[in-house]
Amino acid sequence: MTPPQRPDGTVLAFDFGTRRIGVAVGNTLIRLASPLTTLTVDDDGTRNAAIAALVAQWTPSQLVVGVPLHADGTEHAMTRGARAFAAMLARRFGLPVAAVDERYTTEAAQQQLDASTLPRSRHRAVRDQVAAQIILQSWFDDAGTA
Repeated sequence: MTPPQRPDGTVLAFDFGTRRIGVAVGNTLIRLASPLTTLTVDDDGTRNAAIAALVAQWTPSQLVVGVPLHADGTEHAMTRGARAFAAMLARRFGLPVAAVDERYTTEAAQQQLDASTLPRSRHRAVRDQVAAQIILQSWFDDAGTA
């Protein structure tokens, strides 16, 4: 199977949540994702302004959104929220937006943090951006597309 064609450049990935959105960044040339930030979501306007600032700063050629699914692959309310978020990003920024199956990314992020030297008191603050990093790395590795 041939991997999809992707524009070269910076990619921003989002771990969508109703209270927090984790953000990761990477580049299609080196294909390595890094955690970037966690946005605290107060309202849609604040969220959209923060995302617009990131898009302006990083000038990505691609966006990636994690899509949560039940363990059996079925959708739920957060799935619809993440898909609506992805559609909003595509409309607002005119960039391609890929959806990635994000099952178990939060758990994987927590395991990485538990194994790190980062103080436990900081885990919650960075967990969502580490989950976004896992989502983006999955996209780079062509695994788990939804």
